[in-house]
Amino acid sequence: MKSCFPIPILALVLAASAQAQDKAPVIRGTYAHPKAFWDTGARLDDYGVNAVFIHGSGIDEATFTRAKEEGCKVFAEFPTLNGKYGKYVENHPDAHPIDDSGNPAPPATWFLGVCPTHAGFRQFRMDDLRALLERHDLDGIWMDYTHWHAQFEDPYPVLLKTCFNDSCLAAFEEWAGLEVQGETVPEKAKWIFANAAKKWEDWRVHVIVDWAKEIRSIVKEIRPNALVGIYHTAWKDEDLSGVRRRCLGLDFDALAPYVDVFSPMIYHGRSGKSPEYVKEFVDYLGAKPWVKTAPGAYPQIWPIVQAHDDPRVSPEEFEQVLNYGLGGKSTGVMMFTLGSVAQDAGKMEVMKRVYLQHAR
Repeated sequence: MKSCFPIPILALVLAASAQAQDKAPVIRGTYAHPKAFWDTGARLDDYGVNAVFIHGSGIDEATFTRAKEEGCKVFAEFPTLNGKYGKYVENHPDAHPIDDSGNPAPPATWFLGVCPTHAGFRQFRMDDLRALLERHDLDGIWMDYTHWHAQFEDPYPVLLKTCFNDSCLAAFEEWAGLEVQGETVPEKAKWIFANAAKKWEDWRVHVIVDWAKEIRSIVKEIRPNALVGIYHTAWKDEDLSGVRRRCLGLDFDALAPYVDVFSPMIYHGRSGKSPEYVKEFVDYLGAKPWVKTAPGAYPQIWPIVQAHDDPRVSPEEFEQVLNYGLGGKSTGVMMFTLGSVAQDAGKMEVMKRVYLQHAR
């Protein structure tokens, strides 16, 4: 059939069509169970939402089915190293992270970590992951609390040195090929900091990466097409003298081979920063050489930004951080939390306007 377009115009039409096919839909996500949103009588697709991120324990068949019917991908948040999950540390005190004084590390304001080398806890989490993946045909798993015991979502973060129990010290010695000197935990911790601080830091990064590696293996075994994402602190390599790597054990470059999507938790208000920090961090992370933007190429960046009023986030501020979160090399965004948006008519309107604009 002869085309009705002149040749130059036809070439432009074909090029535009190919470009559209090469561009994947922007992820316009929400975080938290959609019940509060649904209770307003709204539908996710009417607001431009195409992805929901829900704690794995909150996904039942009815929730999964309705989200799918409203055109959404369903991603499950998976608490990785949260010692409060299932009251594990409470029921297994030997899994409590030990600080450099030899005592159980004090909990942060709302978070308690766990000893990452505790074999029983690791088995508990991997069994839970398998069960979650077998229950639902999920589009992805988002690792949360994938770091050593600390708390960072505050203007004054809680940073602790852990873990110095027998299993961690033994694992470190084997990995590093050395014998830690000292009789007591304080003596051993002091020796490590004086003689093997860099190896200790590298080993702690290795432990976190090894968790991510096994989680990815299980996800791809059961749901080969599912993505593996990670929620993580929005700290740069140099922030607080590199404390993200030294204390949390988070090295983005080391994690990149095992993570499909990085979701920095850029909670500007809770962290005492301005909305512009969302743009700053998205641009910072987007400068990493391994970040991809093409459809089906990973790792990608889908930030999670603050909607929750702690402190107050106005609808205008919420619109700012949503747009900043979708800037740079980001290919998606979500907010903390959908329930906070559902309680505020102004934020509902903002989400609808921004998401429908990016749905075109």
